[in-house]
Amino acid sequence: MPAGVLREATIDVGAIAANVRHLRRLTESEVIAVVKADGYGHGAARSAVAALDGGASRLGVADVGEALALRRAGVDAPILAWLHAPGASFREAAAASIELGISSFEQLLQASAAASVDRPVAVHLKLETGLGRNGIAPEDYPVVFSEAARLERIGKLRVIGIFSHLSNASADDDRAATRVFHDALGLAASAGLAPALRHIAASHAAIALPETRLGCVRLGVAIYGLSPFADRDSGDLGLRPAMTLRAPVAAVRRVPAGHGVSYGYAYRTERETTLALIPLGYADGVPRTASGAGPVAIGGERFRAAGRIAMDQFVVDVGDHPVRVGDEAVLFGDATLGVPSADEWADAASTINYEIVTRIGPRVPRRQVSS
Repeated sequence: MPAGVLREATIDVGAIAANVRHLRRLTESEVIAVVKADGYGHGAARSAVAALDGGASRLGVADVGEALALRRAGVDAPILAWLHAPGASFREAAAASIELGISSFEQLLQASAAASVDRPVAVHLKLETGLGRNGIAPEDYPVVFSEAARLERIGKLRVIGIFSHLSNASADDDRAATRVFHDALGLAASAGLAPALRHIAASHAAIALPETRLGCVRLGVAIYGLSPFADRDSGDLGLRPAMTLRAPVAAVRRVPAGHGVSYGYAYRTERETTLALIPLGYADGVPRTASGAGPVAIGGERFRAAGRIAMDQFVVDVGDHPVRVGDEAVLFGDATLGVPSADEWADAASTINYEIVTRIGPRVPRRQVSS
């Protein structure tokens, strides 16, 4: 690692671009690259640029603030934002040509109110098809479709897309939701709507259920090289993880058998051994729930966090291995390179790989690389 660096996450933008290219070929679909939550922790702007380089045609974010930040960073591609505060004004979003996900009749009216004389507001109508989150309720489909068509005719709106989201509970559940979606598309067509885009599949369904692709897919975790499946890893899917989290060994201490380690002495050494201190902790997003289990690679050897992960640091028992201050410790990265994966940390923390990368905090500098 570079001298003086206490902790860092390297972000391989070449991997993001390659993942998008691979997934475009696999799905034969237009790709909306999801870069919400600061690009799942990878950096929204760099992830957006890399995804566009890989062939994505649109970007997806959760809220308008994230979309406007991308505009300020110089990203001029189409951006869809779909989660809005009650009573939000869409004027700034409309002025920045942000496409709005609309989940209710009220939001539809708020979007039309943001239109200017010569600029209709671009919207995607989001439908509730069984997930139980936001989206236009099935009983409201007719009135929303009718009003959206009217507002489109008078130049207030352009209905770019109609979309929904799947549960990934099972293939049967996702197929049932997709049938609801198809029925809704028929109602929308009857109301006079002919959107260019229909999208319901995110990474999981886009890979596993070809019938859900519909010519357009929203890809999130997969573009960062992580698998959305519990039983298939990145390598199985032909994906390259883009984030590597690492830190130098900050201290080395030789201790006798029975020595307590970290808060609460949840771990005591079984024999004389060497302890290595890693300057990353739960303030940096390393999950405390992975205490005693989180894997670390140092000098080509695998170890586990010993004792409790603290706010700023944790300890690894390296036994008699010749570990020195300054040696690189890799918490996770591309497993094909012999380091632990984000999946392993997710298993250690009883969570999912999405959370592992997304929770890496702002105290950890991101350094962009490309392979």
